Amino acid sequence: MAELDIDIQSFDIPRIVSVYPDRAGVRWWTKAWFNNREEGEASVEIEREQAIRFIHDNIEKDTWLEEFFPKQMEVYHNAIEQTKEQLLKQINMI
Repeated sequence: MAELDIDIQSFDIPRIVSVYPDRAGVRWWTKAWFNNREEGEASVEIEREQAIRFIHDNIEKDTWLEEFFPKQMEVYHNAIEQTKEQLLKQINMI
């Protein structure tokens, strides 16, 4: 298996997340983009304290996405698992 030159990161699915306030800075939102989709997911309202914790890197990106975008993360995990299984099948065929 050492002779295989496989970049596992190339099989990952891009995930981008942001937090932002409304113009008055009263209400906060989070938005996510999966697999480089231009439109992204619907924004989810969050508490200000949550936004601050995320901004200060006190919450990991995937933990955040699991909390606020659970259905999308389920699809993400399934896709990664399928890719891993396909890769293992190809390796076993060599």
